[in-house]
Amino acid sequence: MSTRAQIAIQTGPDEWTHIYCHYDGYPSHMLLALAPWTPQDILAAKEIRQVRADVLDCFDPPREPPILQQPTREFCHLYVWQDGAWVEVNPDTD
Repeated sequence: MSTRAQIAIQTGPDEWTHIYCHYDGYPSHMLLALAPWTPQDILAAKEIRQVRADVLDCFDPPREPPILQQPTREFCHLYVWQDGAWVEVNPDTD
C-alpha cells in the first residue's frame, strides 16, 4: 500500500506548485528523506515515486505538477518548506 503525499512549494505570491510523491509519504520517513533536498531540487523532479535522502526516484516522463493558490492537501500528507526546513502541515488546522 502506498502512502501518497504532496510537497507544496511557493512559486509566486498566490502560487503553490504541488509535487506528487507516490511511496512512503508518512512523516517519520519523509521529513528525514526531504532534509537534504532544496525546494529547487523538488521542483525539478516534477513527479516523484519515492523521496530518499540519497536520491529522488522520479517518474519518467513526469507529469506537470498542479499549481494552486495555496497549499492544499489532496492525499495523506502535505509538506512545505518553512523557515529553511521541511515541515508537515494540515491546511485544515494550521
